[in-house]
Amino acid sequence: MKRRTTMLGLALPGILVGSLAAQQAEAFQGRRRAAKPAAAKPGAGKTGAAAPAKPDANAAVMSQIEKAGGRAMQIAQNDDRLDVSFHLLGNAVTDTTLAPLPALAKKLIHLDLGQTAVTDAGLGRIKGLTGLVRLHLEGTKITDAGLMHLKGMTGLEYLNVYGTAVTDAGLAHLGGLKNLKRLYVWQTKVTDAGIEQLKKMLPQVEVIKGFDPPAAPAAAPAAPAK
Repeated sequence: MKRRTTMLGLALPGILVGSLAAQQAEAFQGRRRAAKPAAAKPGAGKTGAAAPAKPDANAAVMSQIEKAGGRAMQIAQNDDRLDVSFHLLGNAVTDTTLAPLPALAKKLIHLDLGQTAVTDAGLGRIKGLTGLVRLHLEGTKITDAGLMHLKGMTGLEYLNVYGTAVTDAGLAHLGGLKNLKRLYVWQTKVTDAGIEQLKKMLPQVEVIKGFDPPAAPAAAPAAPAK
């Protein structure tokens, strides 16, 4: 009995070491299985792929404006509405130049076409800019017919037609612009009677007619012949 016990005591450490080694080997194999990446399924990962960025249409139009010599910019750092100006560009800016502007209809609120070659047809191209608040048309080639295209610009607060061929008949087209506050008609063919009619439709509007140059003094009567 004593010899059997002694032999069992000698064998026990070997049994424990073998068992421990088997456990470590099994644990190692488990970690390898966990670390091995799963095979990708066909089409997996495509649904989460980022869609290609869409080109910025506004940026493209603003680039065209700048190539034509104009300026396009946000009205403030924290306000992405737009101010576009072609002021003083003369014959370099025509009705065709305005063709891209309707693409900015949701953002464009200030437009300066003063002292350019824009005509009534050009105003027809931008009649969809119904969000405009300020519109400069001074020194352009517009007439009464062109003002018909402004009827949909009901948010307009400022309009300048100084130095154009506009007459009282043209003012009649502005009667629906209920937000219009200032209208410049200096050196046009607008009369006091036309202004009075407009103010009946738009009591709030201030019409700036400017001043007429003083009349030349009458020639002195000729001296009686002797």
